[in-house]
Amino acid sequence: MTSTADEFSKLNITADSDSIPPNLHKNLSHLSSQQVELAKVLIEMGQTHLFQHWAEPGVDDDEKRAFFDQIAKLNSSYPGGLAAYINTARKLLADSKAGKNPYDGFTPSVPSGEVLKYGDDNFVQFEEAGIKDARKAAFVLVAGGLGERLGYNGIKVALPRETTTGTCFLQHYIESILALQEASCSLAGGDCRAEIPLAIMTSDDTHLRTLELLEKNSYFGMKPTQVKLLKQEKVACLDDNEAHLALDPRNKYRIQTKPHGHGDVHSLLYSSGLLKIWHDAGLRWVLFFQDTNGLLFKAIPAALGVSTTKQYHVNSLAVPRKAKEAIGGITKLTHQDGRTMVINVEYNQLDPLLRASGYPDGDVNSETGYSPFPGNINQLIFEIGPYLEELTRTGGAISEFVNPKYKDATKTTFKSSTRLECMMQDYPKTLPPTARVGFTVMDAWLAYAPVKNNPEDAAKAGVKVDDPVIQVFNGQEVEVWSRVVWKPKWALTFSEVKRKVSGNCSISQRSTMAIKGSNIALEDLSLDGALIVEAVDGAEVKVGGPVQNKGWTIENVDYKDTSIPEEIRIRGFKFNKVEQLEKTYTEPGKYSLKP
Repeated sequence: MTSTADEFSKLNITADSDSIPPNLHKNLSHLSSQQVELAKVLIEMGQTHLFQHWAEPGVDDDEKRAFFDQIAKLNSSYPGGLAAYINTARKLLADSKAGKNPYDGFTPSVPSGEVLKYGDDNFVQFEEAGIKDARKAAFVLVAGGLGERLGYNGIKVALPRETTTGTCFLQHYIESILALQEASCSLAGGDCRAEIPLAIMTSDDTHLRTLELLEKNSYFGMKPTQVKLLKQEKVACLDDNEAHLALDPRNKYRIQTKPHGHGDVHSLLYSSGLLKIWHDAGLRWVLFFQDTNGLLFKAIPAALGVSTTKQYHVNSLAVPRKAKEAIGGITKLTHQDGRTMVINVEYNQLDPLLRASGYPDGDVNSETGYSPFPGNINQLIFEIGPYLEELTRTGGAISEFVNPKYKDATKTTFKSSTRLECMMQDYPKTLPPTARVGFTVMDAWLAYAPVKNNPEDAAKAGVKVDDPVIQVFNGQEVEVWSRVVWKPKWALTFSEVKRKVSGNCSISQRSTMAIKGSNIALEDLSLDGALIVEAVDGAEVKVGGPVQNKGWTIENVDYKDTSIPEEIRIRGFKFNKVEQLEKTYTEPGKYSLKP
């Protein structure tokens, strides 16, 4: 007992002090010096209630040790430790109770950025600049969530990106990065051996399953040394406005924890030392993307080209957004004290903010038919140098928020425990006014969601595509187009697609085509049915002429039918592969496929 009392004495807490809860006092002799340090932090931060139900020494000692193990993890995984977490929580909870508007004193305006039109000369130039600089980039995939909200119990990156080939999101992402690596190296010429690194932020829910998916599939062709998994830890829950830590209702020796949000990616890159390794290796860009945007890599070359050409420190990918649409708007905010920031403002905050700032109609569409505030899709490109400098200054911490659910209008008690949260797109909130923060807008069908595709854009690449038909899946009306899928190595850019398509090509609405190979060219192809062409890298294949067969039909499935795999049920349809022309070329050489 004396040694532990001495520890308390060293830490300016005397063993008989009233500040030490009696139950903790009785257990002092069982604590190590590190545990005493942690106990001191808890006591000084007003968390004595955590020891209220502790048993006598000799009872539940393993559970008490596990309690301090958890406290140690919560303390080490948060920038500034638990004391910083609790202090921030108290301030944010007080602001929330007072109804303080986080945008008080700020006036919104439209930020500067680049609006790209698919396929024009400007777009093509940006794509080329992006491919050239891709070998100096690192990618960060934020993949901490499960697919439960979608009706899928696995990890979201294991879901099929599309149904034609069944390629999962993670495979598509890795193959896209490898294709970028190869294309960038061939532009660089000489002995380019660049290996683009990929970091994946996981969570307790997804870490082992992500690792298993990678290992089972030999990392989908990427070297295991290129991939780094960073596991995000949870944060402590809070019981009240005083930021008392919440005990787990099932275990009085555990703190209740919840996810902190994808903003943790910044502190993980910093604390792991990975960002510094990338910087020291001469990398210039870090690109952040989320787990289920299957179209993103169609937009990355041009967006990266904008970053490198405009020398943006921060570049947010965005899509045209209808006024009041339920997607955050990228906005420039100027404070009355002169501070400025370009950040995502949630749609339900943007309209009232505009109305309060001299825009009587709030968020309205301009003459373009869209809001002047583009829609944030949470895909970000940062320049590594200024990013590392900023995280070194902040210790990896970024702006947080709290969203307690109050029991009543007095805002004195919560319906359930809350916690601090953070979002990766809030990083620019702490940047100096000199930071170059911009955005790149591309059509939603190209960069975000395949809901606005159109025949005109297909025609630019030299293909006539039939109009869609409307079908209903899982109670939702969907435009069903022809299904055309290609591997990333076939074409990363508009220019590559245009180069590999020639003559008069046409695809009927009911058709399905998959191109799996880098040197497959389409010339005067008229497709009405299903066509699958696969070729090794050394095989040059010219595909043309009329291809007609019964093709693949689309069949509705009942999402309640548990005999069907979840990943098919959530889509509401499956393919019936009636007939197709399928050719595979396994040897290098020149081939012609003209039925």
